[in-house]
Amino acid sequence: MDTNLEIGYFISFCIEQYKSEKGISGGEAMALLSEFGVLKYLAEHWEILHTQSRQWIIEDIDEFIRVRKGEEV
Repeated sequence: MDTNLEIGYFISFCIEQYKSEKGISGGEAMALLSEFGVLKYLAEHWEILHTQSRQWIIEDIDEFIRVRKGEEV
């Protein structure tokens, strides 16, 4: 399979899981993940991240956003 396609599927999975976990719309999830650079992070590190559990990925995204906001981790 094409690597770019795999990355796209992975990012789509992450968006869907994140919106479901947080109870937000797809648009809200996209806006949040775009605003804090999460989509780029997911694409750049997908090889490692796609081997992790759904819950681990959601927690990693939350931590990534907290760091970007300057909040304590």
